[in-house]
Amino acid sequence: MTKAPVQDLFDPEVQRDPYPLYGWLREQAPVYRVPGTDVHLVATAELVAQACARTDDFSSHLTGTLVHGPAGPSTFDMTGGGHAIQVLATADDPDHAAHRRLVLPTLVAKRIRALEPHVGALAETLWTEGLDGRRIDWVSAVADRLPLTMVARLIGLPDDDVPQLLSWSYDSTDMLGGVVTETELPALTTSAARLAGHLYSAFQRAQGDPRDDLLGDLARACVAGAVTADEAVLILVQLVGAGGESTAGLIGSAARLLADRPELQAMLRADATLIAPFLDEALRFESPFRGHHRHVTRDTTLGGVALPEGSHLTLLWGSANRDPAVFDAPDEFRLHRPNLKSHLAFGKGAHFCVGAALARMEAQVAVRLLLDRSDHIEPVGAEWAASLFVRRHATLILEV
Repeated sequence: MTKAPVQDLFDPEVQRDPYPLYGWLREQAPVYRVPGTDVHLVATAELVAQACARTDDFSSHLTGTLVHGPAGPSTFDMTGGGHAIQVLATADDPDHAAHRRLVLPTLVAKRIRALEPHVGALAETLWTEGLDGRRIDWVSAVADRLPLTMVARLIGLPDDDVPQLLSWSYDSTDMLGGVVTETELPALTTSAARLAGHLYSAFQRAQGDPRDDLLGDLARACVAGAVTADEAVLILVQLVGAGGESTAGLIGSAARLLADRPELQAMLRADATLIAPFLDEALRFESPFRGHHRHVTRDTTLGGVALPEGSHLTLLWGSANRDPAVFDAPDEFRLHRPNLKSHLAFGKGAHFCVGAALARMEAQVAVRLLLDRSDHIEPVGAEWAASLFVRRHATLILEV
């Protein structure tokens, strides 16, 4: 078997276009250990699904992430010496199910439908503020700010908090991105701590005056003994980080796909009912999360590869969603796939993304706005955020 050079994984060109490497992994090493580490990449849809189902072998606990030092990549311990609290996306049942029940009332379909006019009004404002003549940085103007502002409002935080929340939350997910250096890590850790501290202060205020928002819901749950204060704050940290960034990735990629395909713009302008399937294919084609972590709880195997207890998996959603065993011509963007909703962009199983419906609604609003406010869209310049964890544009300049 040809050995994949480890530098391929971290090469800037691979960050921009990971799909050739994903193809190599699926064909040659579907469970691939990153040399010098105990992190294994899982690349095929079948094995990703198996790992999601085998919860006794593969925990959702976030216990390690890749970092880079002078000697190459290594695994950084995320457990805090075994004291880390795992919540929501990184918790296992029964804790995961309990945390999910706490946030679901905020994210039910009825409440999301009621939010849609507010999302539309906010999108209009962001568009007006961000458009400079015929050009707009779609990412900084709309994709970054729209979802995080709505998450902040659902939580019960003021709009004025959003710029700082954006900086802290992106630093926090950069820490998990697998491409940071040991020297960069302290600053990112500080941002994560400041985000948690800010949300802890907001939670303390809510305990004194709980309102009809998620802060109030969690404060009341804390009084009832359903959740601790530390767990409540970490749930909020996850919602700010994942809820903002994943939807920002989708809104950015959707605009880029449209800008690159004039015929697709014309189709969606002519028939707005195609926006929903367009977004599902966008989720498959450019999955906002490239992968998620799993912790190996005992000596086991996956795909014939031995995995020792305490090692780590990265389930590559982005690779699984380009797997030809599931999707015909996976590297082609096809609006009318018969299995359009079979993608894993929102995860699989019990940990299916709790905010999926909100993300879809916000992305639909953003795409409708972009199409309604333009006759034609062209890409002028774009950069991808460097990460093994997320697939998000850092900038996307559009001419409209």
